[in-house]
Amino acid sequence: MKSWNDLPDFMRISEVKPYYDVLKQHKLYLVLKRCFDIVASIILLVIFAIPMLIIAIGIKIDSQGPVFYRQERVTLYGKKFRIHKFRTMVDNADKKGSTVTISDDCRITRIGKKIRGTRLDELPQLFDVIVGNMTFVGTRPEAVKYVEMYGKYDGAYYATLLLPAGITSETSIRFKNEAELLGTGDNIDEKYMNDVLPKKMVCNLNSIQNFSFISELLTMARTVIAVLR
Repeated sequence: MKSWNDLPDFMRISEVKPYYDVLKQHKLYLVLKRCFDIVASIILLVIFAIPMLIIAIGIKIDSQGPVFYRQERVTLYGKKFRIHKFRTMVDNADKKGSTVTISDDCRITRIGKKIRGTRLDELPQLFDVIVGNMTFVGTRPEAVKYVEMYGKYDGAYYATLLLPAGITSETSIRFKNEAELLGTGDNIDEKYMNDVLPKKMVCNLNSIQNFSFISELLTMARTVIAVLR
């Protein structure tokens, strides 16, 4: 974990400091968290190697375009990276609509509908965990254009960048119907920033305030249960 003075200027603000102080008290666990991420990711990649191959073949047969979706997202300390996900939409979907998915999104492919509900489309993010761009439990990685607007809404949002972006979180579980919340129509990005993101951030910031090994284990367990349901 970086010292306070080494944080990017946009993060070194009063709204972020309380969350930084909480995480600073858990330096040892942050090291153990990273070790767990690496070991668990490698084990899961071995277990899911064949299912991932089958999904990849299904995507290529189902629609034109690459197997992976590689949109630029933001992670630890504001670093930009290209996330790995199985492509569940038509090729170049982000150029044909909003960055977020809306209800009954016509861009979603047939196989995309099948793997999104079970979150199998996120299995390739295990590669992002291994290289350090992501972790198992943490704030879901937002698109660059949304992060650039954090300061206009609440500087505390930047506190979510004190940890790597996560594959899952309490927010992921509670807002699994995000597409339905956004509905359809124009100005989806504006609706996301004004109506949905603030509610998600309350949950994200609360998770940092109550940061612990047990809470993260419970989040992973609840994620598994939610997917199975």
